[in-house]
Amino acid sequence: MNFNGKVALVTGGASGIGRETARRFAELGASVVIADVDAEGGSDAVTELRNCGAEGLFVTCDVSDPLQVTRLFEESASR
Repeated sequence: MNFNGKVALVTGGASGIGRETARRFAELGASVVIADVDAEGGSDAVTELRNCGAEGLFVTCDVSDPLQVTRLFEESASR
Protein backbone atom coordinates (compact mmCIF):
# COMPACT_ATOMS: atom_id res chain seq x y z
CA MET A 1 0.00 0.00 0.00
CA ASN A 2 1.33 3.43 -0.95
CA PHE A 3 0.16 6.78 0.42
CA ASN A 4 2.71 9.00 -1.34
CA GLY A 5 1.15 12.37 -2.12
CA LYS A 6 -1.72 11.77 0.32
CA VAL A 7 -2.53 13.47 3.61
CA ALA A 8 -3.65 11.32 6.54
CA LEU A 9 -5.55 13.12 9.29
CA VAL A 10 -5.37 11.21 12.57
CA THR A 11 -7.50 12.33 15.51
CA GLY A 12 -6.23 11.26 18.90
CA GLY A 13 -2.77 10.93 17.40
CA ALA A 14 -0.82 12.17 20.41
CA SER A 15 -0.72 8.77 22.08
CA GLY A 16 -1.67 5.13 21.98
CA ILE A 17 -3.40 3.65 18.95
CA GLY A 18 -3.71 7.05 17.27
CA ARG A 19 0.01 7.71 17.55
CA GLU A 20 0.84 4.30 16.15
CA THR A 21 -1.66 4.84 13.32
CA ALA A 22 0.03 8.16 12.47
CA ARG A 23 3.44 6.47 12.47
CA ARG A 24 2.20 3.73 10.14
CA PHE A 25 0.67 6.21 7.68
CA ALA A 26 4.01 8.05 7.65
CA GLU A 27 5.88 4.79 6.97
CA LEU A 28 3.58 4.27 3.97
CA GLY A 29 4.46 7.70 2.57
CA ALA A 30 1.61 9.93 3.74
CA SER A 31 2.00 13.43 5.09
CA VAL A 32 0.38 13.18 8.51
CA VAL A 33 -1.77 15.70 10.36
CA ILE A 34 -2.18 14.80 14.02
CA ALA A 35 -5.12 16.33 15.87
CA ASP A 36 -5.43 16.03 19.64
CA VAL A 37 -6.21 18.02 22.77
CA ASP A 38 -2.82 16.98 24.19
CA ALA A 39 -0.53 19.69 22.79
CA GLU A 40 2.66 18.30 24.30
CA GLY A 41 2.00 14.73 23.18
CA GLY A 42 0.97 15.86 19.71
CA SER A 43 4.07 17.97 19.26
CA ASP A 44 6.23 15.07 20.43
CA ALA A 45 4.51 12.71 17.99
CA VAL A 46 5.13 15.06 15.05
CA THR A 47 8.76 15.48 16.10
CA GLU A 48 9.16 11.69 16.01
CA LEU A 49 7.66 11.57 12.51
CA ARG A 50 9.95 14.33 11.27
CA ASN A 51 13.00 12.68 12.83
CA CYS A 52 12.19 9.62 10.70
CA GLY A 53 12.02 11.76 7.55
CA ALA A 54 8.23 12.05 7.35
CA GLU A 55 6.19 15.20 6.93
CA GLY A 56 3.93 15.99 9.87
CA LEU A 57 1.75 18.73 11.32
CA PHE A 58 0.14 18.96 14.74
CA VAL A 59 -3.10 20.84 15.30
CA THR A 60 -4.56 21.22 18.78
CA CYS A 61 -8.19 20.24 18.37
CA ASP A 62 -11.12 19.12 20.49
CA VAL A 63 -13.26 17.24 17.97
CA SER A 64 -16.38 17.89 20.07
CA ASP A 65 -16.10 21.60 19.14
CA PRO A 66 -17.34 22.28 15.57
CA LEU A 67 -15.30 25.49 15.26
CA GLN A 68 -12.09 23.67 16.15
CA VAL A 69 -12.91 20.92 13.63
CA THR A 70 -13.46 23.55 10.93
CA ARG A 71 -10.06 25.08 11.74
CA LEU A 72 -8.49 21.61 11.68
CA PHE A 73 -9.80 20.96 8.16
CA GLU A 74 -8.68 24.39 6.97
CA GLU A 75 -5.15 23.83 8.27
CA SER A 76 -5.06 20.29 6.88
CA ALA A 77 -6.26 21.39 3.44
CA SER A 78 -3.38 23.87 3.20
CA ARG A 79 -0.92 20.93 3.30
